Amino acid sequence: MSSSNYIVTFKKGTPASVIDEQAKKAEEAGATIKHRYTSAILGYAVSVPNDAINAFDASHPDVDFVEADGEVTIQGQKHLSGN
Repeated sequence: MSSSNYIVTFKKGTPASVIDEQAKKAEEAGATIKHRYTSAILGYAVSVPNDAINAFDASHPDVDFVEADGEVTIQGQKHLSGN
């Protein structure tokens, strides 16, 4: 079964109980919580089976955003000094 990974971020000041409740609902819909974020951002990383994606509710008023989780890279240019 194929799944998609997302980061669910909640608005600043959202109580932990609200985030826990939403994580539990996601799990009940078939998702797997991969990681919880409690410092710089509030939320969790979640893996959702593609056949359960419609059951995953990201419309809660305290949800700030949901975005696809993916690899982030930083690519820089090598600068040569002197001639």
